[in-house]
Amino acid sequence: MILWKGMTLILYIVLSASFITASTMGVRLLRLLRRFTARQVPELPPSEDNLPTVSVCIPARDEMHAMTRCLEAVIASTYPKLEIIVLDDASKDNTSILIKSFAHSGVRFVEGSPLPDGWLGKTHAEHELIREASGDLILFLDVDTHIRPRTIDTLVALMLSENATMVSVMPTRDDVWRSSVLFATLRYFWTIILHRPSLPSVASSAWLVRRDYLSTQFQNLETLRLTVEPERLIAAEAARHNAYRFYVSSHLIGVSYEKKWRSQLETSIRLLYPSLKGRLIQVAIAYITMGLMLVPFAWVPTAIILGWHTSHLVAAILSLLMIGVYTLYTTRVWSKGWLIGGVVFPFVLLQEMYLLTRSVYAYSTRTVTWKGRPIMGSAKAVMRPTKDAV
Repeated sequence: MILWKGMTLILYIVLSASFITASTMGVRLLRLLRRFTARQVPELPPSEDNLPTVSVCIPARDEMHAMTRCLEAVIASTYPKLEIIVLDDASKDNTSILIKSFAHSGVRFVEGSPLPDGWLGKTHAEHELIREASGDLILFLDVDTHIRPRTIDTLVALMLSENATMVSVMPTRDDVWRSSVLFATLRYFWTIILHRPSLPSVASSAWLVRRDYLSTQFQNLETLRLTVEPERLIAAEAARHNAYRFYVSSHLIGVSYEKKWRSQLETSIRLLYPSLKGRLIQVAIAYITMGLMLVPFAWVPTAIILGWHTSHLVAAILSLLMIGVYTLYTTRVWSKGWLIGGVVFPFVLLQEMYLLTRSVYAYSTRTVTWKGRPIMGSAKAVMRPTKDAV
């Protein structure tokens, strides 16, 4: 009896911690979603002479499956002062041929040079694109990112109105009834929840930045050549001067994406451990946090064996609260199917714990890869500027 009471006490303490975790995350998520939502779009200067030129820069490596839709969307842009540059980063498929087929639409093809020592593949591709670009602003796009005709107009207008140096947009999902959406990783969920001034929320899918800023502050990414998320450190530096803005996409902005489930898993393994700065104490906190979020879901089914107790009712209510928190997120980033996303949340959490484990193991054993290329260095090293380049 004493043992049972002790276990019950521990259970209620854990459930109380779960409630605090869910409530804190829910309040924070609601506040930040409001903060990161563009309520209205300012007008661009009426004269084209006053508009900055924009270079859309797209690094591509084995992207046959997504290149056509991406380029067609960019070509349809209404922004008047635009150049489109696509770099083929040693693709093994026919990506280069596909890019060249858009030459008649003004797309400029750049063949990437061999990856030099001391660089990560995508960072080097962006470095080369910066050197090729001539625009006042550079819009980096992932191939699996889609924009609407007025998206670039909107991003430039937001940047000018806020006098910002960099703007990035978290994309939404328009395709829903597939595993790549329902079991999407929590990458962007954590991006919002973990926002802080020293390392602000950022999205690599679409980010607009002043070209001269990249040149003067980061030597065209030379100082970030081993960084897995250079855009995050660029955003952090701009945020120090209140010159960075992050938005969650909406119908006003029009940025969405489609990414295969397997690609999402690979991205998470590459980013999760570095996002925790490669510190085991932060990894432990992450496990505890996700564990507390899973406890209510795990306890409710035990009522079948143990019989229904008050703790099961509490756990059921907490489970609904957890689902509600995640649904608050999915309603903003999924065009449909958001309720189903909330229901599968516990399975997504289990997936996330597995991916974090894989990320820690991969970096510890130096087996991290990105599109077939190894990422050398520790999780700490790939989240900071390269010392000898500063």
